[in-house]
Amino acid sequence: MSNIKILEGTYKIRGVDTSIAGEQFELIKPYTVGASGGYVTVNGASVPGFPERNIKIKCEGSTSYTVVGEVVRKEESDTEIVERLRERFDILRDMTIAVKKGDVRAMIVSGPPGVGKSHGIEDVMARYETFNQLGAVPKYEFIKGTVSPLGLYCKLYEFAAKDNVVIFDDCDSVFDEPAALNILKAALDSKKSRTINWNTDSNKLKLEDIPNSFSFLGSAIFITNLKFENVRSKKLRSHLEALESRCHYIDLTIDTDREKMLRIKQIVQDGMLNEYCLDDNTVNDIVDFIETNKDRLRELSLRTVLKIADLAKTFPLKWEKMSENTVMHRA
Repeated sequence: MSNIKILEGTYKIRGVDTSIAGEQFELIKPYTVGASGGYVTVNGASVPGFPERNIKIKCEGSTSYTVVGEVVRKEESDTEIVERLRERFDILRDMTIAVKKGDVRAMIVSGPPGVGKSHGIEDVMARYETFNQLGAVPKYEFIKGTVSPLGLYCKLYEFAAKDNVVIFDDCDSVFDEPAALNILKAALDSKKSRTINWNTDSNKLKLEDIPNSFSFLGSAIFITNLKFENVRSKKLRSHLEALESRCHYIDLTIDTDREKMLRIKQIVQDGMLNEYCLDDNTVNDIVDFIETNKDRLRELSLRTVLKIADLAKTFPLKWEKMSENTVMHRA
């Protein structure tokens, strides 16, 4: 495909037609006249700040853009990165609500450890905790660690009703277990009737009075550190593709140390450390310490921020020295 430079054209940003003259995109489809006017289709992912999909640029004709040899990709500013990350986490919140309501059957959330994947989902689910405390049956559960195929079958039966949600938090082993994966594929099928079967004799099912077949009307969320498109194992990749085809997939796009650091600054600024009752100077010193030593930290994440905040509150005069010995690699 050719690359083009927009000479005269607009794109709707936050509901407003905005001139994007001067921007350069990968051309997907030349000028076309549709019901709402003329437009050229381009790859939005080729320019930072635009949606990562094909988009339509309104223009008057093929003379509104010119073919260029190569796209000049501008680097995202810190502000643009923070806005992108905030938008992704807002989408995660909205999608979690949709899963809880049963409007969305399943969702996969991918991102590195310690960036707040689970926390955002926990916040949404906590809204329903009051109803649970009033005597209603549990409506959701976080499952962490290894789960057997039979254990998965029983757990899905427990949460089979509509509006119930099973959340698999870093249970990546379930992706590599054929029997468990087949159960998940049945539970998340696109058919209106989703029937799960267990065709092997089981004392556990008999003792707990669980049938060998039931309809699953609940929803599921998978929280994982895996970036599906980067998985090289053919066996695992085929399993992931089967699951991905049944789920909405959200990549939080936090891949570099720069993005992780900006995410840390954003969350700290939003009040992450308020409960520690630390003065502003100490909070700023913690963030500066992390940024200065990010290449030596055992993990650049929000969890590390909390670890250092614990030390700053417990050892106010020597938290930096304590941190050097507990959250950093030796020089």
